[in-house]
Amino acid sequence: MLVVATIVVVFVATFLAAAVAVVVAWAVIQRSAPEPVAGAPADPLAVDSPRLLKTDLLSTISLWQELLARFDFVQGLKTKIGEAGLTWSVGRVTLTMLLAGSLAGAAAWSLEWLPAPLALALGALAAASPWLYVLRIRAARLARFEEQFPDALDFLSRALRAGHPFAAALEMLVQDSPQPLAGEMRKTADERALGMSWDQALDNLATRVPLMDVSFFAAAVLLQSRTGGKLGEVLGRLSETMRERGAIRGEIRSLSTHGRLTGLILTLIPIVVAAVMAFVNPAYVQILLTNPYGKDLVLAAAACLVLAHFVIRRIVNIRL
Repeated sequence: MLVVATIVVVFVATFLAAAVAVVVAWAVIQRSAPEPVAGAPADPLAVDSPRLLKTDLLSTISLWQELLARFDFVQGLKTKIGEAGLTWSVGRVTLTMLLAGSLAGAAAWSLEWLPAPLALALGALAAASPWLYVLRIRAARLARFEEQFPDALDFLSRALRAGHPFAAALEMLVQDSPQPLAGEMRKTADERALGMSWDQALDNLATRVPLMDVSFFAAAVLLQSRTGGKLGEVLGRLSETMRERGAIRGEIRSLSTHGRLTGLILTLIPIVVAAVMAFVNPAYVQILLTNPYGKDLVLAAAACLVLAHFVIRRIVNIRL
């Protein structure tokens, strides 16, 4: 009961401290902001013409919205969330990170045998977990798009050779394709239907889907629209090149599987051995948790273990 009460108190104190820091930062930013000139319109666009562009709020909480809008890295977070295909706002992700970090940090801090730096590291890891989840979803979505893209180029190539214009071929592709390919191509088709040029629409596609294959596709279409040529044949050859590169990438991934598995086993062996020793002979491991030098050794071992894991992953991660 005492442990639960300690966790609650530390969590509340941590969360309130972070909230107070946010409020103070917002107050300082508001005070340093320049005052509006008397008689000047608040929004010139609102006077001259109605706003037709969509504006996505960073957060539904006005205080958090004003604070996030002051930082440049927020746009990068917003871009990554959009690439993941999630409907979350930046405010929701950041508040979830703050809540998770506060809760995990409070729980880790209440454990007396845990070194303070390790407790802070666990809190930071918990705070980063929502963002790591977003990056994982983004990577999986881009991988699915990259897998579907060669078939989409073959479809466009056949439609163009059959005599369909590019806009009509794109509409047919949207109707017959799975997600996430259909959703991204639908956005491109809708932007062109609303009056945007093909240059801007394809450039937006390459921005939303940061893959080399998409950039090649956009460049090929734009080059054909300016200089002429058989776009169907170009797209067909481009799809063949993508499939060949995908096959080489799969072969390299299969060859590096042994290295990734070795790194995982080497990372798990110390943890498994420590767990077995704690179960078989708790007094033998208890020395590391009670002695001040033992805590430092545990912290150093954990840091070296994490560093070695990422070094091995970096070595076996061969990019094509």
